[in-house]
Amino acid sequence: MEHFYQLGWTLDPVGGASGEAYKAEQDGRKLFLKRNASPFLAALSAEGIVPKLVWTKRIETGEVVTAQHWKNGRELNRDEMCSERVASLMKKIHTSSPLLTMLKKLGMKPMLPDLLLNKIQSSLSPKVNAHHTVRAAIQYLENEMPKIDEQFCTVCHGDVNHNNWLLSDQDELFLVDWEGAMIADPAIDLGMLLYTYVDSEKWEEWLADYGKPLDRDLLKRMKWYTLVQAITMIQWYEDHKRFKDMNDWIIFLNRIINRNRFI
Repeated sequence: MEHFYQLGWTLDPVGGASGEAYKAEQDGRKLFLKRNASPFLAALSAEGIVPKLVWTKRIETGEVVTAQHWKNGRELNRDEMCSERVASLMKKIHTSSPLLTMLKKLGMKPMLPDLLLNKIQSSLSPKVNAHHTVRAAIQYLENEMPKIDEQFCTVCHGDVNHNNWLLSDQDELFLVDWEGAMIADPAIDLGMLLYTYVDSEKWEEWLADYGKPLDRDLLKRMKWYTLVQAITMIQWYEDHKRFKDMNDWIIFLNRIINRNRFI
């Protein structure tokens, strides 16, 4: 980012999965800069899902840098994830034709359950794969794989934890960090969100705000995808030698297996 230093900008690295994001300041103006962001960012900006895209530039190194309005704000807390606003924004994302069209133009294909299961099975280390809770979850995933029609797949974020929700000082709600965006069954987002943040007795109410009834089919799909994502997190934390976090996810995985045992 030497190019921007030379132009008089002050850059401070900020969090994000890619490690290529910066807060840029010059003469009181603040921007959020990111290297090599997906062209999908423009569609997200146009839909109001992320802070507004200001410009996109190719710099001397050949890298593409995007600039968005800097938003002062904070992450949502766990209780706020139960809100109608979160449900409404999830519905907007999952029903957006422009977002879906853009991902298809970028060559993305639907991530169907069999692909997800194959991907996770090929990524497991011997230690994780041998754990009895993981083995029980894999057995469930193999036996209860959903049958999904591609035409019902939508744009999904893939990591809807509260750290990725930004509430600005102007009371604007955004969902950020879209590196894991996919075309998939929306239950992949709904499952992790509900299992992690919403009391089960409030699922029906939350889904009413989202615009879907809570039926047996949705329950089964949410459980299936939540198991997939939990196993993925277990492997990620083992890879990064964060064993306490890994064990916390194993406990979570076991809880999901034993919940709604008859679906």
